[in-house]
Amino acid sequence: MAMTAQEKLDAKREKEYNKKHKRMYKLKPGDIVFNILNYLFFILFTLTCIFPFYYLFINTISDNAMVQQGLINFIPHGLNINNYKALAGVGDLGYAFVVSITRTIFGTALMVVASAFVGYLVTKQEMWHRSLWYLNAGLIATYLNLVMLGLTNHYMVYIIPGIVAPYNIILVKTYIESIPAELEESAFIDGASYMQVFTKIVWPLSKPILATIAIFGAVGHWNSFQDSLIYMSNSPKLYTLQHRLYIYLNQSSNLQASMNAGGQAAKSAFAAALNTKVIKYTISMISVIPILIVYPFMNRYFEKGIMLGAVKG
Repeated sequence: MAMTAQEKLDAKREKEYNKKHKRMYKLKPGDIVFNILNYLFFILFTLTCIFPFYYLFINTISDNAMVQQGLINFIPHGLNINNYKALAGVGDLGYAFVVSITRTIFGTALMVVASAFVGYLVTKQEMWHRSLWYLNAGLIATYLNLVMLGLTNHYMVYIIPGIVAPYNIILVKTYIESIPAELEESAFIDGASYMQVFTKIVWPLSKPILATIAIFGAVGHWNSFQDSLIYMSNSPKLYTLQHRLYIYLNQSSNLQASMNAGGQAAKSAFAAALNTKVIKYTISMISVIPILIVYPFMNRYFEKGIMLGAVKG
């Protein structure tokens, strides 16, 4: 099929445009050098960030005598997992792990739901005293309030105070305000209630910012030991993993007294691991492994959520 004069002219213009565009963006020697240096810089930066975790890991699976002498730097030697077995034999460490993992799951889930709903409500001018949700009374007032409520030395002290977090509410509120108002208005015209608008429109569209605050919440719950230290003075069984590891980190001699009656094999494994440096490395590795596993799955939402939640569109 023959081309018309107009089609030929359009094809010629497109060809000229592509040639000019290609010439315009042709890399110069300076650009090539810059790109190479840029890639090298970020590769080195990435390795610098990864190396501390790699260093911890290889020292926890290497021969303890060599670790104690500082001979393990890049390659592990004398592979073993006795250090992890030794910590697994500590009786109250299992309870502490359960406390931390359950508070991380339930605390984060409730915090995300509450932050989403309250963040949606504070976008409404008619909400009664909506600015009060941004206030934080401080540590002393919070402690006295929890004492009066009978939450100290109780598991729920890990969950209830963190359900409403002012910073997360601000992020969610700002993100929700970037959602086109026409979606909500059309739903109200069709007779939808606030709850229906929230569940059918706001919640599905807010997944990036909710994933972002979920990361904040999960990391905060998992790493927290200050609330365990302050509120659980009479309930050592409710210590969090970080609190328990903090105690072992500063008083490594307590490990031996805390060992279960697990037989001679367990005691031998503990004896092999009983030096301060190895214990510190193993404890540090245990505390970061869960976050290292979870974070990559949430990372794709993180940048988008934090940017849209921080700047009103």
